[in-house]
Amino acid sequence: MAFKVVTDSCCNLPEVIINELDLTVFPLIFMVDDQQHQSYLKGQVTDLQQFYTQMRDGKVFTTSLPNLDDAKKELEAIFAAGEDVLYLGFSSALSGTFQAIELMGNELVKEYPGRNFVAIDTLAASLGEGLLVYYAAKMQQDGKSLDQTAQWVRDNLLHMCHWFTVDDLMFLYRGGRVSRTAAFAGSLLNIKPVLHVDDEGRLIPVEKTRGRKKSIQHLFDHLKETHLSPLSDQVLAISHGDCFDDALTLKEMIEKEYGPQEFIINYVDPVIGAHSGPGTLALFFLGSHR
Repeated sequence: MAFKVVTDSCCNLPEVIINELDLTVFPLIFMVDDQQHQSYLKGQVTDLQQFYTQMRDGKVFTTSLPNLDDAKKELEAIFAAGEDVLYLGFSSALSGTFQAIELMGNELVKEYPGRNFVAIDTLAASLGEGLLVYYAAKMQQDGKSLDQTAQWVRDNLLHMCHWFTVDDLMFLYRGGRVSRTAAFAGSLLNIKPVLHVDDEGRLIPVEKTRGRKKSIQHLFDHLKETHLSPLSDQVLAISHGDCFDDALTLKEMIEKEYGPQEFIINYVDPVIGAHSGPGTLALFFLGSHR
């Protein structure tokens, strides 16, 4: 039975891949200066650099769930076309998006006898979520069934490693991830924390490093320690908060050690970026454990 892979804008996949994989993407909302924006606009390549410039200038961003009326219409159109849905959502530990879409989908599918709606909490964020969506959509295109694809995601989601660092702890403080004291002390001492997303889908500080160069090295070190071999059998992903040069530096470190790999590199969207800030750098890959 035909099915469609559906996700949300926190997957941070580039528009070219979204189109190539024929994904349906529910855009989360962010607000600045009392103006509301969608974090993803179908068919439009948004200049995300401007949003990070605003953040650096002191603009405060707030975020919210996707427009549920719009999401309902998208799901109805898929069911009406005779297709099932595999929904892969942003970590429920970081947003209420997954729960809202899961509840709505489970109710809506009752109106379409014979249709199936499967929702999986990826417990992932940014291109960690994006890579799970990418692999699932590739399986769908290769003719795998909904059940086969969903089972692969369930089997592998806790192998999707997220390692990231931030440039300014104050954004994590505003999001409640670090204390005010730690944020001020870190800024004074040039502390760059290394964090990951744990098995419950939460952002967890793991290490403190002094300086940007060392924090990037730690991201690479975690790849070396836990990646599933051979590395060439998987796609690596790097997302960044308007620090493309640092993303290229990390990519080149990996290529120097392991040779050319397949990479997806893209911005952290404004919804996640509002909490992690400019200068966020994140590496995603399949590993032995998160």
